[in-house]
Amino acid sequence: MDDSGALVLFSGGQDSATCLAWALDRFGHVETLGFDYGQRHAVELECRATVRDGLGRVNGDWAARLGPDHTLGLGALGEVSDTALTRSVEITMTDQGLPNTFVPGRNLVFLTFAAALAYRRGLKHIVAGMCETDYSGYPDCRDDTIKALQVALNLGMESRFVLHTPLMFIDKAETWRLAERLGGEGLVELIREESHSCYLGDREHVHDWGHGCGTCPACDLRAAGWRRYRGG
Repeated sequence: MDDSGALVLFSGGQDSATCLAWALDRFGHVETLGFDYGQRHAVELECRATVRDGLGRVNGDWAARLGPDHTLGLGALGEVSDTALTRSVEITMTDQGLPNTFVPGRNLVFLTFAAALAYRRGLKHIVAGMCETDYSGYPDCRDDTIKALQVALNLGMESRFVLHTPLMFIDKAETWRLAERLGGEGLVELIREESHSCYLGDREHVHDWGHGCGTCPACDLRAAGWRRYRGG
């Protein structure tokens, strides 16, 4: 275990919950950061505390390593974004070949603010759930983007941050398997029952893979990954 500290971008969803468990398994002190940017599925912010508390019950050592939680308001990002994640519009594909749930610059902004907070908190490692294997095609989720940003952040802040993306090259089924390896069935059930991925913020409908509308891209990815994970 690395005794240095880590900051995890933690939205309250499946991917970030798995990344938080991954970080707790590796670092002696772990803090979390969430963003309120006017997202349509702001209910994810309400799930964060429940998942954080649940991780401490899954593993007592994790509870001892889990540090403060931070939430930053980034309303300006929502104001400049005309997307289905920040407006009540139908989810469709754009002329650029991307779903209109893509919020331009979101992950770049998130990681920049995370680095600024990590700088103040004395944390070297920043952990995020970006993935380019089983995703919606967002360009700011690609490994090349994250590597380039790591260089820029370290140059701009005269630091040696390490950006970790443990899910970058695995699919959603393997993300479920990673959760099982980290915390057993208890962690899988916590993520399935309490995390939130649905872009529409639907917590009313319950499926075998968790809560959600069942039709948006986030639900499709999560459901398909669950079926492969369970061998169905």
